[in-house]
Amino acid sequence: MILSEPGIRQSKDMGQRYRHERFDAVFCSDLRRSYHSAENAFEGRFTIIKDWRLRECDYGHWTRRPSTEIEAERPNRITQPFPNGESYEQTSRRMKSFLQDLLRDYNGKRVMIVGHRATQYGLEHWINGVPLKKAVTDPWRWQPGWEYRLKQL
Repeated sequence: MILSEPGIRQSKDMGQRYRHERFDAVFCSDLRRSYHSAENAFEGRFTIIKDWRLRECDYGHWTRRPSTEIEAERPNRITQPFPNGESYEQTSRRMKSFLQDLLRDYNGKRVMIVGHRATQYGLEHWINGVPLKKAVTDPWRWQPGWEYRLKQL
């Protein structure tokens, strides 16, 4: 099973929340969990475009460690990569590249992004001007969605 029961429920809820909305594109990371979330929510309504730049942070040797350990380590990994993985600066640069392409190819259009926490950190940093360290270390909680307006980078 790719998605947990809560993940299936959340993705179906997302589809219901946006059932009357129109998007010019739906983007998701190329990781299975993100793609299956987008598929559960929007399959048949919109073309779903996978983009590797929307991936979660690569935790390297820390992959599959308890989330409490990852949370405690986040402040140390803004510039310093997780062992054999990525830093949040690296994930943020991926996001900037994606956003630059979005501005070029979808300027003035409405898109949906189904991503991960690193995706959201990048959006907060590049679109809302939140310092990356603050985006990564501020208390985070899931919510049904965020809305961003990309005008320039």
